[in-house]
Amino acid sequence: MTARILASSGVPVRQSSVRAHNLALVLNQVATSPEPISRAAAASATGLTRATVSALVDDLIAGGLLTELEPQPRSGAGRPAAGLAVSPDGPAGLGLEINVDYLAACVMDLSGTVRHRLVEHADQRLSDARTALGALVALARRAVTLADDLPLAGVALAVPGLVAADGIVRVAPNLGWQDVDAAALLRDQLGLPVTVDNEANLAALSELRTAGSSRTFVYVSGEIGIGAGIVLDGELYRGVHGWSGEIGHMPVYPDGPVCRCGARGCLEQYAGIPALELLDPAPGPALDRAGAALGIALAGVINLLDVDTIVLGGSYAPLLPRLRGGIEAELGRRVLTAELAPITLRAAALGADAAMCGAAGSVVRAVRDDPAAYLGRAGRI
Repeated sequence: MTARILASSGVPVRQSSVRAHNLALVLNQVATSPEPISRAAAASATGLTRATVSALVDDLIAGGLLTELEPQPRSGAGRPAAGLAVSPDGPAGLGLEINVDYLAACVMDLSGTVRHRLVEHADQRLSDARTALGALVALARRAVTLADDLPLAGVALAVPGLVAADGIVRVAPNLGWQDVDAAALLRDQLGLPVTVDNEANLAALSELRTAGSSRTFVYVSGEIGIGAGIVLDGELYRGVHGWSGEIGHMPVYPDGPVCRCGARGCLEQYAGIPALELLDPAPGPALDRAGAALGIALAGVINLLDVDTIVLGGSYAPLLPRLRGGIEAELGRRVLTAELAPITLRAAALGADAAMCGAAGSVVRAVRDDPAAYLGRAGRI
């Protein structure tokens, strides 16, 4: 019979669940430590007994998630303790991104280090979904090879569109996609677990995990289209259907030009990258117009959500010095609390790589949060 204990709620907890929780506790303790730590130090930090930690560490080492380093020489009595670190050859996350004018792939190891990244510029509006995803798979395989063929724990894809919980891209207007089962297409070709999410959501999660990041902010990704990832108190806000953040289709000038979505005067028509290139041959006026449009849209977001930080990512990150004046002028005019609570406007830490790094990081995070599930899939427990 499986041993059981009672949780604080009175609901029985299986022994396997306790072990899974403790595996994650130890793995994350080692992964987040600024330097290798001993088994005894891990026991002290987690509150588990030394015997329990030692057994868990043995399983994590056998599963390729941790490695034990040679003890460092020490002065004084006693035997030096060996340090623990995440395995540099352990499972990695494969992050993929498809956008209107490029494909991208990166491999991130268990420590969160990007081992290799590739970007291929090409207009994806000229390809159907199957062809575009096939090209992305070819790019991914090259990235994995160049990253020393680390074993992959899974794949995450970032797309500029509305994604259902089952991985189906319901609509990606700028790609011309509708009801595309991107997860299944990738799973068939790569033979790995696949998740699919909106690119701005994944970029926002990547930003959240950056050292020193605020826990409440709106991340705005500027490419051909414009998306937003909303982070409230350290949690990504997805909305009822998982489709929040379509800031690019907020109307800023209701009588403006018709957008690809069918509405008029959407933010994308004034601040999407094509607008910066086409609205005016002189970059200054186009950037001023884009900054003002962004300011109008962001003022509505701030008035609604009461956030105090806006992060500009994608192609907006390097343009922030030129966009700042127009954005801040409109925020000052339109945000009700502008004089009471200043708004921080800054560039994303990872720039254009945020979405694919966020995708890869989501795979790594899943392994670190539930190593028992990974070890079970890999047949190592």
